[in-house]
Amino acid sequence: MVETTLIKKILIANRGEIAIRVIQACRELGIETVAVYSEADRAGLHVRQADEAYFIGGARPTESYLNIGKILDVAKRAGVDAIHPGYGFLAERAEFAQACLDEGVIFIGPGPRSISLMGDKLAAREMMREAGVPLVPGTRPGLSDDEILAAAEHEVGFPLMVKAAAGGGGKGIRIVHDPADLPGALAMARREAEAAFGDGTVYLEKLIEGARHIEIQVLADSHGNTIHLGERECSIQRRHQKLVEESPSVFVDEDMRQRMGTVAVRAAEAVGYLNAGTVEFLVDKDKNFYFLEMNTRIQVEHPVTEMVTGVDLVKEQIRIARGRRMGPTQDSIAMKGWAVECRINAEDPYNNFLPSVGRITANLTPTGPGVRIDSGVYDGYEVTPYYDSMLAKLVCWGETRGEALLRMRRALSEYRIMGVNTNIPFHQKLLDSHRFLAGNFDTAFVEERFELEQEEDALQSELAAIMATLVAHRDRQQAAQIVQRNERDVSNWKWLGRWERLHR
Repeated sequence: MVETTLIKKILIANRGEIAIRVIQACRELGIETVAVYSEADRAGLHVRQADEAYFIGGARPTESYLNIGKILDVAKRAGVDAIHPGYGFLAERAEFAQACLDEGVIFIGPGPRSISLMGDKLAAREMMREAGVPLVPGTRPGLSDDEILAAAEHEVGFPLMVKAAAGGGGKGIRIVHDPADLPGALAMARREAEAAFGDGTVYLEKLIEGARHIEIQVLADSHGNTIHLGERECSIQRRHQKLVEESPSVFVDEDMRQRMGTVAVRAAEAVGYLNAGTVEFLVDKDKNFYFLEMNTRIQVEHPVTEMVTGVDLVKEQIRIARGRRMGPTQDSIAMKGWAVECRINAEDPYNNFLPSVGRITANLTPTGPGVRIDSGVYDGYEVTPYYDSMLAKLVCWGETRGEALLRMRRALSEYRIMGVNTNIPFHQKLLDSHRFLAGNFDTAFVEERFELEQEEDALQSELAAIMATLVAHRDRQQAAQIVQRNERDVSNWKWLGRWERLHR
């Protein structure tokens, strides 16, 4: 029998919208929360919403959110029972999970062994191969450059990808079509991987052209239960960074969903997985799917799964960490409707998606049925260059894909963020694409078959609207300052009304 543990206080070792998401789940469960913050996040929304907050260092992640010692010191001082890592930063660091266990603090996530095995892509491939999980053709670990070059010609074939064994986020990846370019690509990928992850190990993987990126959400508890919660379509990407996700996928039928789910569960069980995780697949045009990697954490795009299944994944993470059985069973999982998520980033889509920094002067979010905003920003929030550019996640649900997309189009038109550039125009243009609306896209769609052109007429109209608004605002301010002292009991608000009637 598995022993359950009472969790009364949780430290969230993260920032921004995911920290707020965890705080919200804890509040509903009656669990106290502890936030940590860097110099750049003193005014962060997660700091305001948590029950307690502790300063942990400078703005750079290495000085704060990546400093295991500082976070564990706060955990001791605050007397927490558990730590939730969110995603990014220390979420997939086996040494952090182990350090939590060594300090007697529950790590809300998988065990260090599972994180370590899945964090090394080469080791993960070998383990999945042994478990009978389909793999993209590629090289085995430990090959020299000469062996890699030989394997590229005789085993893998071109085009191919050079990939970093450690890390993720699209770093340490090079696509090679010409054999003559492979030595240079190997060298560049190694340098980038070494700089990003401290490990320059790379391997080769066959490039599946026209592939889709489809992932399966899994949950596993300590009572021997492992289930999947259907798929997420994540093919709308730029430079291997996801921009839009949806669930279910227009490409996946029920038979394929069950086959992929069965394989994902098998992959999780092969590493003794516990808690929430995601098994990612590449899917070719003929609906053959291949294991890509496993993310041993909650995903950025988890809300679309929550919207179509009704399962609160963060609450389930906490339930599983306490040693309890998870709430849902495989038979209880039913995907209802359709959900789409747009990542709202502080970047300029008209200038090669250049990150944008500065103070947000207005933040008007859409509302209404089926609309969800996961965000960590507000009016006056300072966007800094130290962290990921994502400001919010806009999620829309509908009974059908068409309704979800129409709702998303409406929500995007209502969303106003001023003070920094955002990628909202990109999302609006995407939702005007006939190919996207028809579900005819793959991972290369954005970079190869999608154009975002700034329309001069639209810009002029927007500029005219802004100027008209500023003039009206100035006039109202001037009117509000009019004070007629020769009449009694007449307020400035009444004079403002009279002034507006005269100037219509």
